[in-house]
Amino acid sequence: MEIIEFFKAIILGVVEGVTEWLPISSTGHMLLLDQFLTLNMSEAFKAMFFVVIQLGAILSVIVMFWNKMFPFQFRDKSQLIIKRDTFSLWFKVVIACIPGAIVTLLFDNYIEAHLHTPIVIAAALIVYGIAFILIENWNKKRAPRIRELTDITYQTAFVIGLFQVLSIIPGTSRSGATIVGALLIGVSRVAAAEFTFFLAVPVMIGLSAVKILKFGFIFTGTELLILATGMIVAFVVSVLVIKFLMNYIKKHDFKVFGWYRIILGAIVIIYFIFT
Repeated sequence: MEIIEFFKAIILGVVEGVTEWLPISSTGHMLLLDQFLTLNMSEAFKAMFFVVIQLGAILSVIVMFWNKMFPFQFRDKSQLIIKRDTFSLWFKVVIACIPGAIVTLLFDNYIEAHLHTPIVIAAALIVYGIAFILIENWNKKRAPRIRELTDITYQTAFVIGLFQVLSIIPGTSRSGATIVGALLIGVSRVAAAEFTFFLAVPVMIGLSAVKILKFGFIFTGTELLILATGMIVAFVVSVLVIKFLMNYIKKHDFKVFGWYRIILGAIVIIYFIFT
């Protein structure tokens, strides 16, 4: 394997780790980056890589939020305690996953074939960037009705899941779509971000399983090294980004990410129109 491909995997892992949790679209950034920093691998491998690399980012959430996510607790190394609130939260996550799972199974091949283009990504970046700014301006005039993660109801979880469906379009951002939906229906920024973390676990494990099944389980040594490198780097970077995000949104809103999306989308459109 040429050493340059190894460094490309490192860069892609950094981009994935940064963009997976910030509402700026990890898939959109990965596809755009591939226009300029193309992995010298098969198209089938890259289609799988851009999704499965996200498992590294997901693992960081599981590690950092283990106490909140794991529904069992041992007391005195012998007494097993079942955390009912955590079980309830996971059931809500399952409910939220249903709309996205259905749409992905029905339309994933079509979306991948027709909408993984720079212009589509740029348009989605701009549209949802504007949405973040408008919603945050609107939220200045009202207080969130759902402040804590445990206050999210099954109905609220399902509505957030409906918004997550929008993320099937590249450039939208899975976290961006769910956070926009959560803010619209009165969920606080912190609760919206934390629910997004929970929601990411089954969603990305499921999507990764689908992509690996499509690709097959036969990897070359080079492919395994590229995939492992990207996932490990994404894990390390994600830990840092999640810590930053959770501290940031306690004092700030999401408008800065909205402006970033608009600027990046405009640059992409201008670039591909004039080249």
